[in-house]
Amino acid sequence: MSARVHNEAEIAALLIAPDRALAQQFLATLPQTRAFQIHADLKSYPPQQTLEIRIKQLKPNIVLLDLSSDLNAAVEVVKFIAAMSPPVHVVGLHTHNDSTAILQSLRAGASEFLYAPFELATQREAIARLRRLVQPEAPGQTEAGHVVAMSSAKPGSGASTLATQAAFSLQRLTGKRILLADFDLTGGTIGFYLKLSHNYSLVDALQHSEHMDVALWNSLTVNYGGVDILPAPAVPYAEPLDGARLRVLIEHARSLYDWVILDLPAIFNRTSLMAISECERAFLISTSELPSLHLTRKALTMVDQLGFPKDRFQVLVNRVDKRDDIGIGDMEKLFGCPIHATLPNDYFSLHRVVTLGQPLGSDGELGKAIEQVAARLNSSLAPPKKSAQPVREMRPAFSQA
Repeated sequence: MSARVHNEAEIAALLIAPDRALAQQFLATLPQTRAFQIHADLKSYPPQQTLEIRIKQLKPNIVLLDLSSDLNAAVEVVKFIAAMSPPVHVVGLHTHNDSTAILQSLRAGASEFLYAPFELATQREAIARLRRLVQPEAPGQTEAGHVVAMSSAKPGSGASTLATQAAFSLQRLTGKRILLADFDLTGGTIGFYLKLSHNYSLVDALQHSEHMDVALWNSLTVNYGGVDILPAPAVPYAEPLDGARLRVLIEHARSLYDWVILDLPAIFNRTSLMAISECERAFLISTSELPSLHLTRKALTMVDQLGFPKDRFQVLVNRVDKRDDIGIGDMEKLFGCPIHATLPNDYFSLHRVVTLGQPLGSDGELGKAIEQVAARLNSSLAPPKKSAQPVREMRPAFSQA
């Protein structure tokens, strides 16, 4: 990744840092990142008139702003710069990972937040996002991405595990931009599985969906192994979701990513019913246990009655054991539809990856099976099609369930 950054032009920047030790600590990393060309280094927060003159003279793309010396004064500077035209993006600098400073600066209009000791890996992720802001793609250059949902009829059937591992498989197979969003707002586990440290969640994204921009989006997501993740909230959120905001959020995600993978709660949940109506493909996860089979059959009947096209809704059977009494043919008769794929029961591999907080990989039986599902999905939906539209012909009961 560093080679790519080094070959790109430096971003014109203005540094404002009353804390000179913080400034020197940040400036010491520039020879490694080669990302910013500092046009001026201001040692105090300037009056607004002076700041406006300096920005018009220097024409920086980025203002690197010390937030730690005086947060209130810095926030006022952020607000002033954010209101300028043409836009100038603000990157907050701090002595440590201060959640209050992050929140206040982002609300004021900052685009990124960096803190000492300014680790190179963290900087480079932020730099990549800043380059997308400073040098956006030409209109019409980006195709809308695909939205795929995974849900289960019976909780505990492994939908979250399969959604997570399918996202990483797609990233390995395609090298494309992938978003994994945890829509299980009361019991989401993706953040736990991957041991993520995050300040924001999908709830924050929904609450800001109507005025979302790239800078705010980048502050809400967490990148892990090349996949952007929008985790569920740490504290269960039981309020009903606004269907319009959910639709806007998913459409925004489609504009930023090639693949959007939604990990949904059980299919009978209202959130799941709203979300799958926005998807091009949805997978219903079952196991071979009788309660799961029974509920999967009921779920298939329900989504058929609600008008979801059968060719876009497919069944995956998880934790299949060769010793199971009921075979695949019997399941297909029970469901009244083909089974898209089966996945083996591999408890020990899953226990290892959850313990380590790592993607599964494709070396074991389960990893290979998930990779095959991802490959079939990529083959059936790629390349992205501009004409691909979410399913909107659902009956009114769909949003009222």
